[in-house]
Amino acid sequence: MFTLWMLMLSAAVIYFFWQNRKIAEAAWLHAENQAKQLNVQLLSIACTKRRIGILKNGKPGIKSQFLFEFSSDGETKYQGELEFEDIKLVNSTIPPYRM
Repeated sequence: MFTLWMLMLSAAVIYFFWQNRKIAEAAWLHAENQAKQLNVQLLSIACTKRRIGILKNGKPGIKSQFLFEFSSDGETKYQGELEFEDIKLVNSTIPPYRM
């Protein structure tokens, strides 16, 4: 019985690791697309919040928040925010920046 529980726990850890990687890759792609649309340079992206919860569609999933830094002139940097439910982008916030 102990072996079965350990296998189930290992499978759950692997599944959540895999999901987190998929979400991080989706966030990177969305941040790159935002930077191309705004004609700015993408500097970095980082996950600031991740939790398990009920999504807007009523199903359980992972809610994540990412901050990405970008520069429009090479000297100043700005932070945008991306909010995800699983791999779906829910909200994107971009501050005013100098062209």
